[in-house]
Amino acid sequence: MDNQKIANLIVDYMGGSENIIEVINCMTRVRIKTKDNSLVDKRSIEKIEGVLGLVEGEELQIVMGPGKSAKIAGLISQITSSQLKHENIDDITRKNKEKVKQKQKKTAFKRFTAIVASIFVPLIPAFVGAGIIGGIASILSNLQTAGSLQSENWIQIISVLKVIQTAMYGYLNVYIGINAAKVFKATQGLGGIVGAIIYLSAMNPEDPIINIFTHEPLVAGQGGVIGVLIAVFIMSIIEKNLRKVVPDSLDVILTPTITLLVTGILTLFIIMPFAGLISTGLIGIIDKVLEIGGAFAGFILGAFFLPMVMFGLHQILTPIHVAMIENQGATYLLPLLAMAGAGQVGAAIAILIKCRKNKKLMEIVKGALPVGILGIGEPLIYAVSLPMGKTFITACIGGGIGGAVIAQIGKIGASAIGPSGIALIPLIVDNKWMGYVIGLISAYIGGFVFTYLFGIDKKYEQDNGLEMK
Repeated sequence: MDNQKIANLIVDYMGGSENIIEVINCMTRVRIKTKDNSLVDKRSIEKIEGVLGLVEGEELQIVMGPGKSAKIAGLISQITSSQLKHENIDDITRKNKEKVKQKQKKTAFKRFTAIVASIFVPLIPAFVGAGIIGGIASILSNLQTAGSLQSENWIQIISVLKVIQTAMYGYLNVYIGINAAKVFKATQGLGGIVGAIIYLSAMNPEDPIINIFTHEPLVAGQGGVIGVLIAVFIMSIIEKNLRKVVPDSLDVILTPTITLLVTGILTLFIIMPFAGLISTGLIGIIDKVLEIGGAFAGFILGAFFLPMVMFGLHQILTPIHVAMIENQGATYLLPLLAMAGAGQVGAAIAILIKCRKNKKLMEIVKGALPVGILGIGEPLIYAVSLPMGKTFITACIGGGIGGAVIAQIGKIGASAIGPSGIALIPLIVDNKWMGYVIGLISAYIGGFVFTYLFGIDKKYEQDNGLEMK
């Protein structure tokens, strides 16, 4: 079926062109907003050749796969004369990571994790770019040390790469402060300053500032990202309350001055030491769990990460990843958790082999598998393993096997957060990328074997399509 015919059918089943308000295309989906949802024939849309699945929310999301979604969205927009919007990668990532089941209750904890996601997700492309550039610089430095690169030009190249990398990681807390202020509806510039305070840039190390409560010298960077989040949140409260009482004629002078002064003193003498204890404690607990639990701890982390994603609990780990990178130079959690997606890939390969007669399912898996290998697991999860039920469980077991292998090898860390799958390989530190690859392969094999043997109902082996349970 050609794209024009697919677009025509979608418009018809959406209740006609007059029922469509807006068409949005992202990397894998066409999102359509309608005037009257009761006019939408979802079952008929699911049966259209080329449609990989549906996700219901504020708008109907039609999973089409990479590339195809943009073409179909454009055609639908032409037919209906409705506005066509293109989502950038930040918007796509944010929506994918914040997605939860529609029936789940929005608890205070979930609202908190959504706030954390809103602060960190816009920084993910920067984490990835700076991390890969830093990885290239490290490889070149190692080659230079080994004598493979002897030209003095390489020294300049390595220096340039490190300057670019440091532009992100050297001032990370400033960016986090700005984003946090935006989310907390405070002045972003003030948030950036609060984030910069913890660097103690104007303090003379030979004559340090003494904490008035502990009588110990202040330490630059103490508390890190966790301290910045707490400080900016408090700053937002102070600023909002000041604006209620300060006269309009003096607001531009008094409000930012008092806000910065009060927040700065609190940050230096209370928040930084307190957040430092929290950050050190969390990292210490994780290190101990991995050290004592070994392969078992790795299995639990790899197997249960996708359920955490479904319930929106994974966002709480983002500040911990960043804190580990700040304190240890790498996050040793991310490679373990990335095994969850690898288990999905192994399960998808098993489906390709065992369900060859199911043309609808084959089309879905073939569209979702390539991006799954690259670390974009959403199509595999929502269009394949979750609808099949048992497949999701066996895929998680595969992820657990990969996590166990990674934990057993030990000390496999990533220099940045964001990607997973094979896309994470360039970010693995200390030349341990081969250990990460072994973990990936183990998860592929585990997901494949368990899914092939136990994860596919008989009905999916025939040409019965695929419907959400």
